[in-house]
Amino acid sequence: MNCKDPASQIVQITFETVEQAQQAVNHVNGVELEGRHLRAEMSSDKKGRRGPRVPGAPFGGLPGQNRQTDFPLRILVQSDMVGAIIGRQGSTIRQITQQTRARVDVHRKDNVGSLEKAITIYGNPENCTNACKRILDVMQQEANNTNKGDISLKILAHNNLIGRIIGKGGNTIKRIMQETDTKITVSSINDINSFNLERIITVKGVIENMSKAEAQISAKLRQSYENDLQAMAPQTMMFPGLHPMAMMATAGIGYGSRGLYTGQAPYPGIYPAGAPQSGAGDTQETTYLYIPNNAVGAIIGTKGSHIRNIIRFSGATVKIAPLDETKPQDMQTERRVTIVGSPEAQWKAQYLIFEKMREEGFVAGSDDVRLTVEIMVPSSQVGRIIGKGGQNVRELQRVTGSVIKLPEQGSSPQEDETTVHIIGPFFSVQSAQRRIRAMVLQSVAPPQGRPRGPRLPKDQQADVPAEGQQ
Repeated sequence: MNCKDPASQIVQITFETVEQAQQAVNHVNGVELEGRHLRAEMSSDKKGRRGPRVPGAPFGGLPGQNRQTDFPLRILVQSDMVGAIIGRQGSTIRQITQQTRARVDVHRKDNVGSLEKAITIYGNPENCTNACKRILDVMQQEANNTNKGDISLKILAHNNLIGRIIGKGGNTIKRIMQETDTKITVSSINDINSFNLERIITVKGVIENMSKAEAQISAKLRQSYENDLQAMAPQTMMFPGLHPMAMMATAGIGYGSRGLYTGQAPYPGIYPAGAPQSGAGDTQETTYLYIPNNAVGAIIGTKGSHIRNIIRFSGATVKIAPLDETKPQDMQTERRVTIVGSPEAQWKAQYLIFEKMREEGFVAGSDDVRLTVEIMVPSSQVGRIIGKGGQNVRELQRVTGSVIKLPEQGSSPQEDETTVHIIGPFFSVQSAQRRIRAMVLQSVAPPQGRPRGPRLPKDQQADVPAEGQQ
């Protein structure tokens, strides 16, 4: 089966009985092959077998995964505990993986020098809870050996979920504390920013009780995740070709709090904070974003720190054009930012630039930052985008709320590609970009599963995307 990760392959094997499949999973899971550990899991549940996920399906993780594994458990552990959790030559973490049938990723290389490291646990709810409990056992043993006293469990959760964990007047968190005999606290909202949207839920008590509390907290997080996916579903129509997880990764902070998703609480589900969401096989797009010249320093940040964070968080490449030395500086009011990446990476990189502009207050007297974005389309498609008498472009402007500028229809294009200028606030220009790109793709790709139409001219054939990339 296809896999978004180019370094991995997925094989689906069918057995006659559930028992045979489970036995195979037990034997294969965690086995080392060419320096990497195999991961095996059941791809059927009580509701019946699920086939592989169709490329381009709106939600979910890797093909063949259950929906319940889409949402991982994220915990934070002290850096000096990581060695014990991994064990000699990986023996401890391999044993935890084999016995609990959950995949455990220790993010050792993230935040070098920090006192704490994140661990992401993938699997169904019961397996995640069992793996977490085993990790707590290892941590307590290590604490005993080094006279560090009692340990605590720190669960990471997106800021937009915290309200539902706390509940009205603190009812939900109080009930969990009472039922599990634990003490639970939540980190301050001041600890989050555009690049780290997670809050820390700290659970204290004996290991057995901390594990029970984790199970209840994770159940609440998963239910909220499902609810948010349902709430997000209608919005995906506004952004064809974009994985909703990209929207969920950024909405709810800044623009999202008063913009398109007001009243909803989306967040990045299966993706760890800061991880690029784009698979290597995704279509790469180039977009040009124009920012005021006096905003360049804020976008770059001290010693390039901010732009590096944008690149790391989005997974896109972001380059700011230098000043043109042949022109006077006072005549150069804008600088062009070139963004290259998948639709998901584009969304996140552009969002972070818009958000920084809003934070710095570069656009006075307006609630929303309005910037100019340019995308290139085949010159042969300009007429289709404009429509008869400008009908299509007027409708695009009405639906998206952005200003869209194209060359006059009938003017002879000198180049193979034509620039489309899109001006407006973040969500408006995103909607316009996605819709225009979708129109171009539809015009050059034959509908799947139907007889092919007339063969395209050779100059258009190169624009046909590979299957599954629409």
